Amino acid sequence: MKSVCSGNDLTQGSIAKGVVLFALPLLGSSVVQQLYATVDLLFVGNVLGSGPLAAVGISTLLISCLIGFFVGLSVGVNVVIARFFGRGLAEDVARAIHTAMLLGVLGGIILAALGIVIAPYYLQLMATPREIYTDALCYLQIYFLSMVSVVLYNQAAGIFRGIGDSITPLIAQIAGGIFNIGMNAFFLIVLEYGIAGSAYATFISQSVAAGILLCKLISHPVFRLRFSELKLHKDIVQGILLIGIPTGLQSLVITLSNVFIQHHIDLLGTSTIAAFSAYFKIELPIYYAIVSLGQAATTYVAQNHAAGLEKRARKATSICLMLGLGVSIILAGVLLAFGQWAFWVFSQDTTVIAIGVSIITITFPCYWIYVFLEVFAGSIRGRGNSVGPMIIILANICILRTVLLGILSTFGATVEDIAWLYPVTWLSTSVCMAICYGVVINKKASRIPKCV
Repeated sequence: MKSVCSGNDLTQGSIAKGVVLFALPLLGSSVVQQLYATVDLLFVGNVLGSGPLAAVGISTLLISCLIGFFVGLSVGVNVVIARFFGRGLAEDVARAIHTAMLLGVLGGIILAALGIVIAPYYLQLMATPREIYTDALCYLQIYFLSMVSVVLYNQAAGIFRGIGDSITPLIAQIAGGIFNIGMNAFFLIVLEYGIAGSAYATFISQSVAAGILLCKLISHPVFRLRFSELKLHKDIVQGILLIGIPTGLQSLVITLSNVFIQHHIDLLGTSTIAAFSAYFKIELPIYYAIVSLGQAATTYVAQNHAAGLEKRARKATSICLMLGLGVSIILAGVLLAFGQWAFWVFSQDTTVIAIGVSIITITFPCYWIYVFLEVFAGSIRGRGNSVGPMIIILANICILRTVLLGILSTFGATVEDIAWLYPVTWLSTSVCMAICYGVVINKKASRIPKCV
């Protein structure tokens, strides 16, 4: 890399090897982060039973909804820093780091307060069954105490990935994941705190992960974080928000669509709720493998596009697509073969297992379609345009999916009907994203302000 910077230069070397080495830690970090909730489900389902398991499943959607918006800001941080880094502008990278961390603190406080306040209204809106309402509310309100740590972790992770380092966030998440397992066992089995204990375990483990990254930034040899220099630089904030807000809204509308679907799932009974709760965890190996390649495309394209290496940026996108297709097909086949046992891990209820298997039989063979959605969207964002992907996601994942579900519900939507909504809207979204990608790569002007 340019002598002024200390990080991983993605504008040089083998693209295929670089994508794999950069994406693997991204995959590991994403999986470990989501395993926090999976560990919660495993402990709650096996120690406390199917009722509390369903309570955690309903709670997860609101958590994802609110966190998703602020995670979008970390994508903005990633792109802005990657572009500065690609040009070798170490001083601007440092300014962006201090701006991003202050945004993280403020955003985490807002998110924690908002989540605690709206939790009961959300559960009422979701027509949460009376027998699990108290557990769900308890879990949500304690969980949201960890939001400052969650947002800070994601902001710091965006910083490290922007300078080409995807390993440090993974190390932090592994440490937090180990704490999460230990704390769940301690609070649920030793202290018998019930569902509240699982939420306390998450609070502690997320704080550990965020603390590790914070310490790494404070001790970084070049981009050292100094609390006295925390400041919201206007040009940096503008660049982060220009990418981050549309990306955050994209995550938000996807989750809102899932909330609407969850409402219809709730009407089908506790067994169906538990089956879908487990399904959303079992699909993670495929989902996060694809997402990691989309994130790799974002950083690769951001650095190379900023450095004027457009041919290299396009090749990185093609490689991410090919890797994504291969990995998604292989993982889908493996999980289909062992699907029954995968659901058994979460619940030994034969009804829950049967419903779960019927869901993956429909969705997993079509998961390769999702690769085009993520990689094209990531590449477009890396070029400084996150509005296009947001509009496409809004039109297809939110509006089209909701309209289709509304039509199906008039005829009495079944579990299979709901499952088919996913591949159908993946396909429509991917087609639109491919068209958008073709338009964007033929435009020379970036949507990020020149100062960024």
